[in-house]
Order: sequence, then C-alpha cells, then structure tokens
Amino acid sequence: MIKKSYHFETQAVRTQTDKTQFLEHSTPMYLTSGFVFEDSEEMRAAFAEEKERNLYSRFSNPNTTEFVDKICKLEGAEDGYAFATGMAAVFSTFAALLDAGDHIISARSVFGSTHTLFTKYFPKWNIETSYFKVDEVEKVEDLIKSNTKIIYAESPTNPGVDILDLEFLGKIAKKHNLLLIIDNCFATPYLQNPIKFGADLVIHSATKLIDGQGRVLGGVTVGRKELIREIYLFSRNTGPALSPFNAWVLSKSLETLAVRADRHCENALKLATFLEAHPKVNWVKYPFLKSHPQYEIAKKQMKLGGNIAAFEIKGGVKAGKTFFDSVKMCSLSANLGDTRTIVTHPASTTHSKLADEDKNVVGITDGMVRCSVGLEHIDDIINDIDQALKKL
Repeated sequence: MIKKSYHFETQAVRTQTDKTQFLEHSTPMYLTSGFVFEDSEEMRAAFAEEKERNLYSRFSNPNTTEFVDKICKLEGAEDGYAFATGMAAVFSTFAALLDAGDHIISARSVFGSTHTLFTKYFPKWNIETSYFKVDEVEKVEDLIKSNTKIIYAESPTNPGVDILDLEFLGKIAKKHNLLLIIDNCFATPYLQNPIKFGADLVIHSATKLIDGQGRVLGGVTVGRKELIREIYLFSRNTGPALSPFNAWVLSKSLETLAVRADRHCENALKLATFLEAHPKVNWVKYPFLKSHPQYEIAKKQMKLGGNIAAFEIKGGVKAGKTFFDSVKMCSLSANLGDTRTIVTHPASTTHSKLADEDKNVVGITDGMVRCSVGLEHIDDIINDIDQALKKL
C-alpha cells in the first residue's frame, strides 16, 4: 500500500489495486457485473459480511474501490462510496441519513437540482429545510431546531462562487452535535479538504474537475466510516452505483488533477483580473481576487481559487444573448470543469427552476455569466471573451 506520508500528487498517481498475475503497470478495467466463489461456504461468508470481497458490481468493484480509495486518501477521509452521478451522491447521502421529520440547515446558494430536492421532494417525506445566506453564517445557530440533523453547504458555491467559512460551520456542527456535509465539487480535494475544518462528509460531482475532460459522469461521498456504512447500505439496495468503466476513467483522471488544477487556477485568476477592469462588466467574483467579499476566508481554506469565475455583463438579458451568441472558441454548455472553457447563463439553464426571488437572493442576475476556465492558452480565452463583450 502507498504510504500515507506521500504528497497529494504521489497518492493520486500511485494508489492502485493489487497487481494481477499479469503484473500490469496500469490498473486494468474490471468490466464484470458479478464475481464467482470457490464454494458455497465462501459465498455464504461473503454475503454474511464475514469475509470482505467483491460480490456484485452494484456493491463494489476493483475499479470503484480504487477510485474511492484515492479520494479518501486525498480528502483525509475514513471511507467512501462512489455513485453514477454527483446528484446521485447528494440524494443518496441525505436519503440514507435522514428520517421523516428531520430538519436540514443549508446555505441558500446551492446547485439548482439540490435546491429542488430540498423544496420539492424532501417535503413529501416530511423533511424540512431552512436556508441561510452565505454572508450571514453567524445566523446559522438561530435556525437550529430540536429536529435539526444536518448543516449543508457548497464552498465555493454554484454559480456565485461565494465562499463559506468551513471552520466556523464545523464548530457550530460540533457544538450542537449536528452533521456537517460539504459539497467540495468546485474546489476538488487538491484545493480544499473540508474534513480538516470539521466536515463529517464531503461530496463531489466527479463529472467536473475530477474527470476534467467532459467524458464521464460520476459522484462520490467520503467521510466518517460509520456514516459511509449507512450510505453504502442504502445505495447497495437502491442501486445508484458508479460503473466500473467510469470509475477506471475517473481514477486515471485523478493522476493528473494537480497539474490540471494548477493551470486552470492560473488561467482563471488571469481572466478574472482582466474582466475586473473591463468596461462592459459590472462585477467579477473569483475567490482569489482581493475584491472578493470572502477573499481572506478563501485564502485560509483553499490552496488556489479554482477554475470558476462569475461576472455580470452590462445590458441585462439582451446583452447576455448577444454575448453568448458572439463567443467563437468558448463552449456554451451546462457542464463545468472541462479542459475547454465553458460559459453558462445560470438564470436560464442550471438554475432556471429557481423562483426569481430565490435567484436574486443568491445573486443570479439576468446578466450573470458563469465561466468554467479551461486549459487553452490564456490569451486565446481572454481574446474570445473580449471580442464577444465588445459586441454588446
């Protein structure tokens, strides 16, 4: 086994399954739905969990195990489980740990589909959610009820790129014996480790920067072993497991995460700095810009600022349409974390299901653009966005 003392990059590259009799240098794909047993007693012992081994790929598979082991090492977690998508990870984590009548406290700035879970589906099971604004974390304690079980947040947030003080939330959760769950998708394990600041569980949409090349879907939840056990049992019976092929791709992707993220962040900071001085832009938010409201918190808990910059163009909806129709190199897509730079209009796409009031509260304006800064040459990225802005 790889030593725990190795650096992030080494852990990401060298954490692998045991070699087979063929002594391969790179982990093979285990594209099998099930596994065989030597005899009836071994089969009985395996299903009774007296013997730890692979039974069925909905439960575990060597490729998914390798991927989860890497994320656990990189996040400093005890255990984890991998899912078919990021939203499968979010839903299954909550569904496994919550009972009817429980209460969630969440930052108001969350991904649109997560917001839909909280407002449309969980209420059907008598699970209630209370929201706090990202700039009012001091009010979290006021929202705690006798049936509160979980504090949940993204940091950085999607799409506003706001930063929450994870250490502050961790102390509140510990004081009141609550679970703190953090969506760490925008930061990845390379840029931020919420468990160090008190998180009990960390969720990723591996579809984003962890894959990094827009190829496969995936999700993962890691954290305290006893909590992951409940999530595993729920998922084993409900079936949201990550496919072995996608797990193999994602594990390979982790080998280059550090070098990719370094360039993503370098490009994103340069683009944000350029946009901050642009006459057609009202405001820019990027965690490592000194103008960011939570700049000091970002510097405390993040290694670099990530690859997402949010900015508002002047001219509202009409100008926004012109901008998106004018980009030439950048992609119009709802995805993020790709090698290719992507510009998205959250108000009409990823967060379109939110009421206007909810959009306004979290800063999603008609002119807001979420830019997932890619790995192209920074001059080409800036030039494309600049020529589109000049047409406003």
